[in-house]
Amino acid sequence: MADSPEEIIRFIRATLSAWLNGQERPKAMPELAARPSQGCFVSLKTRSGRLRGCIGTLTPTRSSLADELAENTLAAASRDPRFKPLTREELDDILISVDLLSPPEPIPSPEHLDPRRFGVVVRSGSQCGVLLPDLPGVNQPGQQVSICREKAGIPERVPVRLERFTVERFGE
Repeated sequence: MADSPEEIIRFIRATLSAWLNGQERPKAMPELAARPSQGCFVSLKTRSGRLRGCIGTLTPTRSSLADELAENTLAAASRDPRFKPLTREELDDILISVDLLSPPEPIPSPEHLDPRRFGVVVRSGSQCGVLLPDLPGVNQPGQQVSICREKAGIPERVPVRLERFTVERFGE
């Protein structure tokens, strides 16, 4: 299958390389370019495991999965506010992982979360915090919600709406 995890990772790496070298974005394999878009996150880490960038979308914002992946790749490399933009010299030290998201579904309480299985979205007004599932050190639903509140700047006393999602995760 041309849109296998390996093909997606190759496309992301080629997209990063082209951007860092001032070249035009590579074309995706036809099957990947034709695949309907979905929410996805692209994470960039150093070979030592340090996060270097992570940006994603909860729901599709582009017309194809290839476009969604390319946009999130470039955002993770250049617009994650926690980091300076990725440099050409760093590329060989970067490992890529991808999370393809199921559509988020509302849940009534944290008791409907399992940090190993579900990611969580915490919302209050225009504030929104997101946490992917199965992250090292995150073992309790309340911990997931607290992390999301902190990321979004939502105080503990403020009521929130919760959503959960699953992911298909793969990487280098």
